[in-house]
Amino acid sequence: MKTRSLLSILLVATALFSSSCCSNNEKQAPNKAKNVIVLIGDGMGPAQVYSLILTSPEKTAFQRFPYSGFSITKSASNEITDSAAGGTAIAIGKKTTNKMVGMSPDSIAVPSMLELFAEQGKKTGVVVTCSVTHATPADFIAHNINRNNNEEIALEISNKSKLDVLFGGGKKYFTERKDSLDLLGKMWENGWNVYDSLPQIEDNNARTMVLTCRKHLVKAPERGDYLPKATAKAIEMLDNSENGFFLMIEGSQIDFACHDNDSATLIEEMRDFNNTLNIVLDFAEKDQNTLVVVTADHETGGLTIVDPEGNYTRTDFKWSTGSHSAVFVPVFSYGPGAEKFSGIMDNTEIIERIMEIAK
Repeated sequence: MKTRSLLSILLVATALFSSSCCSNNEKQAPNKAKNVIVLIGDGMGPAQVYSLILTSPEKTAFQRFPYSGFSITKSASNEITDSAAGGTAIAIGKKTTNKMVGMSPDSIAVPSMLELFAEQGKKTGVVVTCSVTHATPADFIAHNINRNNNEEIALEISNKSKLDVLFGGGKKYFTERKDSLDLLGKMWENGWNVYDSLPQIEDNNARTMVLTCRKHLVKAPERGDYLPKATAKAIEMLDNSENGFFLMIEGSQIDFACHDNDSATLIEEMRDFNNTLNIVLDFAEKDQNTLVVVTADHETGGLTIVDPEGNYTRTDFKWSTGSHSAVFVPVFSYGPGAEKFSGIMDNTEIIERIMEIAK
């Protein structure tokens, strides 16, 4: 009897242990995300983020992220990347030569995560404060040997069948062209709704492009709350598909301010980006099925924050260059699978982790 009782106890204990192991394994299975939102602060290094924290009376959106890490930004051709190669590495997961857009170094077009998600049936969108043909947006929606070929990139955008929402500037590259083509008229004929401003949008279900200016939007705060509003509108338009959506948002002019070593404008651009992040995080917190990843293509300006007298009594912004630097850039993440973006990673690994997490 004792032997049978002991055997019964062991069998029950084994069953419970096995059940516990299965339960734990299920809990540890990778989370999956239906929606993916990638935000790129162009030129935004750690000092740019900290400059916002130092000058904000309240906690910033960056402090809402539960996970953070760093990204290595060098390109295939240079220790210091430009925006085209830096953005391309994020978009397609391959290093490329400076100036190349959406291509490997041997000039072969590689699908971006936007295009991959579109093939999976997700709706897709891009929102920027620069021309939509500029380096970073082009990295996600075009393929070209040179980022400066704006008219060629605009032509490719006009023929794009896997893009639902596009907000930014750059109208001149669609209408004031050397080949005299009217690309906006062509897009209307192909089913796009094309507008000059966000309030003109009438149909949330139509493929929609809003080009608010000839080239880049004006700097913050002169453009008002365009980026947060455009982001909210894009999410509203994309969030109506059972397959989910992918959205790339760029704080484009953080980079512009840093190239100019303009500390005041940098703070305004960072505040604008912060307000945009809050819009995205509020949505993600409510949705509970959206992965949010924030990073940069590179750092611009070589910014440090120091007391020039060395007494630790005040802080000044000190710029070491009017160009890019080779320092790490931050990565912040929220939502299903966000823990995969902690630590130090290469910029080419970002797409790998996102594609693993997204359904």
